Amino acid sequence: MKLGVIGGSGLEKMDSIGKGRTSVITTPYGTVKLNIILLSGQEIVLASRHGEEHQTPPSQVNIRAIISALKAEGVGHIIATTVVGSLKEEIKRGDFVVLDQFLDFTKSRKSTFYDKFEGEPVHAPLGDPFSGFLRGKLAESCQELGIRYHKKGCVVTIEGPRFSTRAESKMYKMLGGDVINMTVAQEAILAKEIGLEYAAIAMVTDYDSWKEDEAPVSWPQIKEMFSQNIGNMVKIVTGAVRMIADKENVVENSIRTIPDFPKKGIMFRDITTLLKDTKAMGKVMEALCGRYKDKDITLIAGIESRGFVFGSILADRLNVGFVLVRKKGKLPAPTYSQEYDLEYGKDQIEVHKDAIGKEDKVLIIDDLIATGGTASAFVKILQRLGVSIVEAAFVVELEDLKGRENLESQGVEVFSLVKYKGE
Repeated sequence: MKLGVIGGSGLEKMDSIGKGRTSVITTPYGTVKLNIILLSGQEIVLASRHGEEHQTPPSQVNIRAIISALKAEGVGHIIATTVVGSLKEEIKRGDFVVLDQFLDFTKSRKSTFYDKFEGEPVHAPLGDPFSGFLRGKLAESCQELGIRYHKKGCVVTIEGPRFSTRAESKMYKMLGGDVINMTVAQEAILAKEIGLEYAAIAMVTDYDSWKEDEAPVSWPQIKEMFSQNIGNMVKIVTGAVRMIADKENVVENSIRTIPDFPKKGIMFRDITTLLKDTKAMGKVMEALCGRYKDKDITLIAGIESRGFVFGSILADRLNVGFVLVRKKGKLPAPTYSQEYDLEYGKDQIEVHKDAIGKEDKVLIIDDLIATGGTASAFVKILQRLGVSIVEAAFVVELEDLKGRENLESQGVEVFSLVKYKGE
C-alpha cells in the first residue's frame, strides 16, 4: 500500500529525497499529476494542492480529483501539510500542530463524492475526522526531532482567499478553534468518505486577525515564516513516513501468500507467519493501540477464530473486556444470533446475551475482511441492541471483495493495516 502526501508550496522539496516518476491520473472529477518517490523502500505519492506555481486559490482546488487520484494510485494513508494562523496565545509562530478536529466555514466547495445516492444513502461518520494512527506518527516524529508541537488542535477552515476580519477571528476563538486555514476540512471529509486514512500537520505562521496589539495577518508575513520553517515541515513528514513505511513493510512482508488454496485461482493470505513473527506482531499491536487508546472503548469483540488472537491481546493492552463472537452452537449460555449468507447456503454467528450491554462502546476485530459477511451479521446484532460501534478493525483487507463497502453501508467505519488488491 502506498502513502500519499498532500501539500502546498514547499512540497517539491521532498522530491530531493530520492528519484521518482510522474503519474497522470484521470478521474471523473479531473486530471491530476502525481509525483512518486521512493523512501525507506516505500512508494510515496506527492500531490500538490495549489499547483507547482501556487496558481490555484483555495476555493478552486479540485480536492475531489486529488483524493480520488490518490486512491486510484493505490494510496491507503494520506498525510497533509498546511499553513495556519494561531487563534491561541500559547500556539506560537513556528510551532506545529497535529490536528484532531475541524470547524468547516467554507461556503462553495464540493465536500462529497455523492452528488446523488444510488441505492443506500452514504453518510460518512466524522466524529474523529483525522486518523489516530497517522496523528500518532506525526507527533512521534516531532518529538524525535525536538521540534515544538501541539499534539492536538481544532482547525477552522474558511473559504478564502481573503483573510478573516477581527470580528470573525474572535468568533472562531470563541467557538473553540485553535488554528485557522483555507484547506483541510474538505480533504478530511472526502478521504473519510472514500475509505482512506488521513491526518494533517499544520505549521503556524501568524496570529490571524484577533490580536489587538499587532497588525492583522498578511501574505508577506506568512511567506517569511513559511520559508523559515519549511525545512522542519519536510523533516516531520519524512520522519513520519519512514515510521509508517517501516510498519507497513514489516507487517506485509510477514504475511505469506499461498496460491491456489483452498482452491485453484485463490491467493490465500496466510497470517500464521505473522503470528510467529514477534517484530511484525509488535507493529500490529503498536498500530492498533495507537489508534484505539483514546477511543473510550469498553469492549473488544473478536470474530471466530483468528479475531480471538488479535482481539484478546489488544484488550489486554487497552485494559478492556474481550468478547467471543462464535459460529452457531459453540457458546454454552443463552445467545443473540444472526443468520448470514455464504457462497452456498447460510450460517449463523452468536454472542452471549450477558456479554454486551447497551452502555458499551464496542470495537469489532478480525484478522481479515473479504466480503464482510460475518462482521456484517455481528453489526446487525449490535445495532439491534442499540450498542455503540466504535469501528471494525482488520489486519488484512481484500479490497476487490467489497467488505469495506458492505460495513460502511451499515454506518460502520472500517480500518485495516494491509490491503491487497486483485490477485
